[in-house]
Amino acid sequence: MKGTALFALLMLTAAPALADRIEIPWKVASFTGEAWFIDPARIFGATRSFEGGYAEGVFYACEFAGPFMTYTSYAPEDFLANPEFAAFAMLDDPLFTLAGDLFVHRITCEGGGDPAARRVLSPFVTTDGHDVALYPFEGGIFTLESAE
Repeated sequence: MKGTALFALLMLTAAPALADRIEIPWKVASFTGEAWFIDPARIFGATRSFEGGYAEGVFYACEFAGPFMTYTSYAPEDFLANPEFAAFAMLDDPLFTLAGDLFVHRITCEGGGDPAARRVLSPFVTTDGHDVALYPFEGGIFTLESAE
């Protein structure tokens, strides 16, 4: 009995959660919206990665300085009905209708005690079954794709 319970526990903890797909390399692929101060084309192809306590790349960096990640999952219709995510309605993307769940990540960096080094990346949106992430910034939505 102990062996069966231990095996079941190991299988549950070994299986990756769908939202954990955030810890892969990402590449900026496109921009939808009206850019305010930046030229989005200048960051197309830029990369973003998260690994354990380290994050580097476009939009956010945290070098082992108190990182924390959490997420909330939404059904696509609930996500789009939430006023906090109204900007995402501009995307004419089948991603929302094809996804079973959307994961809204909140990623913070405490800054290792330095208030000037504190960072927040939110909402960073991923979906189940798709290697695509979305990030609202500068008057639009950046789409990132898996760089794996």
